[in-house]
Amino acid sequence: MKPVKAGLLGLGTVGGGVVNVLSRNGKEIARRAGREIEISHASARDLKKPRICETKGIQLTSNIMEVVNDPEIDIVVELIGGDTIAHEAVMKAISNGKHVVTANKALIAKYGNEIFSEAQKKGVMVAFEAAVAGGIPIIKAIREGLAGNSIEWLAGIINGTGNFILTEMRDKGRAFADVLAEAQRLGYAEADPTFDIEGVDAAHKLTILASIAFGIPLQFDKVFMEGITAITQEDVSYATELGYRIKHLGVSRRTDKGIELRVHPTLIPHRRLIANVDGVMNAVLVKGDAVGPTLYYGAGAGADPTASAVVADIVDVVRTLTTDPENRVPHLAFQPDALSDIPILPMDEVETAYYLRMSVADKPGVLAEVASILGGKGISIEAMIQKEPAKEGSNADLIMLTHKVIEKNMNEAISAIEALNSISGKVVRIRMERLDS
Repeated sequence: MKPVKAGLLGLGTVGGGVVNVLSRNGKEIARRAGREIEISHASARDLKKPRICETKGIQLTSNIMEVVNDPEIDIVVELIGGDTIAHEAVMKAISNGKHVVTANKALIAKYGNEIFSEAQKKGVMVAFEAAVAGGIPIIKAIREGLAGNSIEWLAGIINGTGNFILTEMRDKGRAFADVLAEAQRLGYAEADPTFDIEGVDAAHKLTILASIAFGIPLQFDKVFMEGITAITQEDVSYATELGYRIKHLGVSRRTDKGIELRVHPTLIPHRRLIANVDGVMNAVLVKGDAVGPTLYYGAGAGADPTASAVVADIVDVVRTLTTDPENRVPHLAFQPDALSDIPILPMDEVETAYYLRMSVADKPGVLAEVASILGGKGISIEAMIQKEPAKEGSNADLIMLTHKVIEKNMNEAISAIEALNSISGKVVRIRMERLDS
């Protein structure tokens, strides 16, 4: 049987990794796929740029559409990123009747509904395992391995840059800005790190995971996002003292009112396995009603880990080239006509526990004032630390952990606390998740 021909859009880190993995493990991959897989055509912006892979035998071009329109190509592998040219190329590939493999989380999160609809009409597959958590096969795990479960919730460390920063702040006592600069020097963060540190990248990935877990359309515009730029060394230290670690977490949970969809810094009990995922590593914790909590851990980026997921998708496509299009695994795990219109819960209606830090006047009655405001909103205190002032007459740090409360009530309580004469500046609020079964 003749080899299946694939065309790469992008021959950078991930594209080069794909070529290397296919070259290195070609025979083993062919045994699994049932046919050989050949990269016959690839596009790159700069054809003279040194590559991490051997390009002999690959037709190179700087014109993306030349690959997309190549009649010999069976599978288009989109690795250029972004959601403009990539969107155009993927839609054209589908129109040409070609299967698509992509590592582009922004593209899927923003345009996936449209892309999957067109792919369904054309009878082609769009595979996107590498779009979430790099080399961790989390999409396949939820879509197929946990297909017998009703997913109750999931929580993930799905951005390695943010996790590296918080790990360094905790382990080495470094300031946020200092660690961010190092992350940029090491290549973990872009020159403009906004997507990583403000939660946009994680929100793209959470959008995809939640859609697959709960059978809802992709709804990136409804994700609540809060970054890690306001996390201080003091917060990291106080969290550790209280038995917690701060992680930048993507959380989605099914409730009676709707689906929670949120990315924000989160205190997690230090004994939880996911709390001990450090550096640039990723992890996703999924709770199914039958299996209970399951944890998926691994490299969230890099040439070979991401290429591992891309090649696995190519193998899946090759395996199903002769399969009835109506009987393939659905793109979003549920059959297209069975997607649910369960609403996304507004952040104001989400219920969670909180870490609060405030700068208070060192005088009698302050704690009573704060406790009275919290009690008036139905908020009970689980634990508390009050630090001695650095010098006589200066303010003291007051740290509280609360039990679960509706976010709207906490917002109102914080506003009232900040209005007290005995409180200086803003109240620092970090949400808390137990992540138990």
